[in-house]
Amino acid sequence: MTEESSTITHLSDAMTTTGMMQITGGNTMLSFYFQCAVLVIGVVGTATNGLVLYALLASKQHKKHVLIVNQNVLDLFASFMMVLSSLLKLCNIHLTGSVGYWLCTLLYSDNFFWAGSYGSCINLASITVDRYLKVVHSVWSKKKLHNWMIYSALAFSWIGGIVSSAAVVFSTTAVRSGVCYAYTIWASNTARKINFFWNFISFYLIIILIFVFCYWRILVVIRRQANVMASHVAAAGPSTSQAHAQAQSNQIQTNVIKTMILVSALFAISWLPMYVYILDLNLNPNPIYGGYYPSLVIAFLYTCTNPFIYAIKFDPVKEVLLGLIPCKKNSG
Repeated sequence: MTEESSTITHLSDAMTTTGMMQITGGNTMLSFYFQCAVLVIGVVGTATNGLVLYALLASKQHKKHVLIVNQNVLDLFASFMMVLSSLLKLCNIHLTGSVGYWLCTLLYSDNFFWAGSYGSCINLASITVDRYLKVVHSVWSKKKLHNWMIYSALAFSWIGGIVSSAAVVFSTTAVRSGVCYAYTIWASNTARKINFFWNFISFYLIIILIFVFCYWRILVVIRRQANVMASHVAAAGPSTSQAHAQAQSNQIQTNVIKTMILVSALFAISWLPMYVYILDLNLNPNPIYGGYYPSLVIAFLYTCTNPFIYAIKFDPVKEVLLGLIPCKKNSG
């Protein structure tokens, strides 16, 4: 028996249509509940991202903040595709022929979800770097940062996400006896481990490092500007305009700190269980199966809350969202 076939035989007892978790015996109901939880959180993610995207368009902010809009579209895409794939898994369809193969590789494998998630990570890094350049290197960014660069980063987030997901799914997925086995056909265990560490480094570790470095540098620059302004206020004596400017500077510092903490901490915490679970699958000779869906639910919390972290910072967007609340309309 070849190493590839032995890998399939071993993992077929441990992985379901997602390639991550077996639904057997007493775990059937528990797995069903977790699948339903993923479906619910996917619906919530679709609703929240769709709501914020609508607010961005209605407030005419979509042309000013292209990367923010792209972030919402990517998260909306990932959430919707997770809803679709979850519904199919709950239906437990017997896969046959070319239709079964494409359902397996595109939906049962969560291919589209991971493509959107990878693209979302890339776009988050682009947003962070864009902010870093505009604040820390403001003179350079005004001269050198052109619109085509922003749109190139936008396109790269989609292309990078789709290629990163599809390249693995199509090479490691197969349909056996009507069941989709995703991420199981590896040339060797080494190849599977290399793929994991590549994803971990590219879409988790590097993203966190970009967050920390860029937001820290932004905070340093803002504090330096605030100190300069404070010294001018102290030298010139108190005045209403200077006090107002100082208050605005303090508010900017507070917003930057909040954004830095929320984005970095929430991303790191929400995606950590998923990477720990997959690490256990790759390195532990006797891994504990069954953590895919719980980890996915936790990761999706970030997808649900992420649009509000960025978008509600804009007053026009906030006004549109508040206008959708019925009690606000009645009181007005």
